[in-house]
Amino acid sequence: GTGKATSIVFAREGAKVLAVDINAAAVEETGRIIDEEGGVCTVCQTDVTRADQVEVMVERCIEAYGRVDILHNNVGIVEVGGPVEASEESWDRVVAVNLKSMFLTCKYVLPRMVDQGGGVIVNISSVVGIRYLGVPYVSYSATKAAILQLTQSVALEYAEKNIRANTILPGMMNTPMIVEPLKDVYGDGDVEKMIEVRNNQVPMKKMGDAWDVAHAALFLASDEAKYITGAQLVVDGGLTCKT
Repeated sequence: GTGKATSIVFAREGAKVLAVDINAAAVEETGRIIDEEGGVCTVCQTDVTRADQVEVMVERCIEAYGRVDILHNNVGIVEVGGPVEASEESWDRVVAVNLKSMFLTCKYVLPRMVDQGGGVIVNISSVVGIRYLGVPYVSYSATKAAILQLTQSVALEYAEKNIRANTILPGMMNTPMIVEPLKDVYGDGDVEKMIEVRNNQVPMKKMGDAWDVAHAALFLASDEAKYITGAQLVVDGGLTCKT
């Protein structure tokens, strides 16, 4: 998905990457791709909903590279259900993975960035944080909206400390994450039908892919974006312009 693509794009541009995932096999695959391309990557299996593991993750980055210049928060899940249909357990799970994880990573990374004199945070939200697109996933929408204000709060509090924080809002994206939770919503279980329906919702008549988000993250993390903070970069093929 977008996390793997962003790790690879950053490594291609010369970043030393700490790739993080709760799934050991997935993060090892990302590390292997970067290694094969001649990049630098350290892999770290972490449950980012747990403070103790996030603290260890940050320490591992410092041990490996001596500093942490960029925090890219890309972890997220989607579970379908409106405010009545969604279970309390589902709500808590989505809030923990999508929102609490970003709070925890910021909590442990920001002091390091302050000490080293600056840094950049790029958080992944979604256009469903600002628009209702017809799918009842209340926990997903709520967390993606909350990420926007979390990011702006960090951006303003730390602006004078040379730390920038921005959000990317992807629209209809064709990534592995969407298949299981959304194939029944859009395509009655038919993945090809789901892709067709989602493509047709976009003014450009095609969903974006993981590389579209990765290159947006690369820009926001780069020196070319040195005067951009607290911003919300929509990457959606024009979807929100018509919604």
